[in-house]
Amino acid sequence: MDPFPLIELSGGAEQRGKLYGQQAAARIRRSIGHYGEQLAADGHGAEAVRGWAREFLPRIEDFEPDYIAEMRGIAAGAGVEFEDIVLINARTEVLQLGKRRAESREPDGCTGVVVLPEASADGALIHAQNWDWKSECAETGVVLRIRRDDGPDILTFVEAGGLARAGLNAAGIAITANYLQSDRDYRSLGVPLSLIRRKVLEKEQLAHAFQSVYTTVKSASNNVIVSHAGGIAINFECAPDETFQVHATNGLIVHANHFISPVALSKLKDTGIATTPDSLYRDMRVRQLLEARQGRLDVAAVKEALFDDYQTPWAVCRPPRLNSAGNLSATVAMLVMQPAKGVLEIAPLPALNRQFTRYELFSNAEARAA
Repeated sequence: MDPFPLIELSGGAEQRGKLYGQQAAARIRRSIGHYGEQLAADGHGAEAVRGWAREFLPRIEDFEPDYIAEMRGIAAGAGVEFEDIVLINARTEVLQLGKRRAESREPDGCTGVVVLPEASADGALIHAQNWDWKSECAETGVVLRIRRDDGPDILTFVEAGGLARAGLNAAGIAITANYLQSDRDYRSLGVPLSLIRRKVLEKEQLAHAFQSVYTTVKSASNNVIVSHAGGIAINFECAPDETFQVHATNGLIVHANHFISPVALSKLKDTGIATTPDSLYRDMRVRQLLEARQGRLDVAAVKEALFDDYQTPWAVCRPPRLNSAGNLSATVAMLVMQPAKGVLEIAPLPALNRQFTRYELFSNAEARAA
């Protein structure tokens, strides 16, 4: 199975965007086509969808004007409409706008993991995730290595045309995110989730990364895990207007797709379990497998836990299968990060393929411990 291509970017926002669009044009068009076809099947034309994308522009402009410039650059480089690039970056939110007018579709899954230094074999933090979504996205993923003059360099895995998804930066900060759903979702428009993740990866200081997750108004719930190579990690269960913290237990954070914070559950209704009931045991399985090797956990052990096939095809590592809406769903990628080394390993469709590609943020001369 082909690895996700690595794209090197540098320069100002619009220049980076043009380079990105030129190098990933085919995958970007595939991303746009994929979501355009899904929305068209629900009766939504291209102009209506682009109109929904434009609704997010004032929020994005207030949050970070450079993201508008970068997305315009991507569109110019790839030869596509600007609003279609906004769609990719706000695809969770735009798909939900379509969902209001059509039958419900199954959401992404995802199982996230952080092993803190006290639980690892060599005292180094490990941050990992299985990303569960549409199997076709194995053909649209890319890895961006962004060389920046105004902050730490970034290494991020993302759907082509997006600014960030999961990844790490040169300051030792790493991020993954999982789907959540609550009764507070989509009452108003917030900042698209992918752009909040990009903002985290632009931060030099962990406090500012935490602040970006904790305080930014969102359209919908989301679970965000932010870690630092120095040995700190917090899981943020985010409602659109409030954020709840979940801390490590026995040196581990494991989270799937349901709220677990007692404070959160006392204040809102988790409405996502109805469509992701396997979430209720996926985090249990991964935690059990990791705790059995407490203090001896390394990258291989984390991968093995995330390969777990208990109750397949509704497993931690999901092979392609039809979901309730008739879409082919799978664990699209397994990502394992070592933030202190600036290393990201990714296996596409890991239920079918155990071959990882290693992506590095630093050259050997730049390698550092945070």
